[in-house]
Amino acid sequence: MTTAAELLDVALVEEATKKSGLIWVRGAAGVERALWHLWHEGAAHVVGDGPGEQPLPDLVDGGTATVTVRSKDKGGRLVGWQAKVVELAAGTEAWESAVAELKGKRLNAPDAETMTERWARECRVLRLEPVRGAGSVPVAEGSLAAQPLPSSATTRNPVPAGLPRLLARRKPR
Repeated sequence: MTTAAELLDVALVEEATKKSGLIWVRGAAGVERALWHLWHEGAAHVVGDGPGEQPLPDLVDGGTATVTVRSKDKGGRLVGWQAKVVELAAGTEAWESAVAELKGKRLNAPDAETMTERWARECRVLRLEPVRGAGSVPVAEGSLAAQPLPSSATTRNPVPAGLPRLLARRKPR
């Protein structure tokens, strides 16, 4: 029997996850990553591990993950929940349904017309199903700041010294 508190927990997880642009997902080995996602049919869906797509942390089919949802406007942690990881097989009805929704949310795809075929060949689509009765994940204290993972990304060059003076001289219209 489902209690009112459990129903409220389910509603909170669903609503917070739907509205958040990113979720933080930690697999069994403890690697935590920010992933773009889509809430579809009662679970968060993510696509990745292929060329040009987000890397998925140590998420394996049948395993578990911890999901932390942040506030879209303030960026703070809202809720955490335990998830069962289910890898959707390419071509199945569940995969087709999830991919149809995911492709509309995928921004800046280099191959928008053939993206779903590439996902079927080279990527994994994962369904993160909330585990009922697991309760919410306790929110840790502190900032939880961590060193960034190694990357080839670089920062932009410093602002030229004269730019602030130029901007200050502009008159509002």
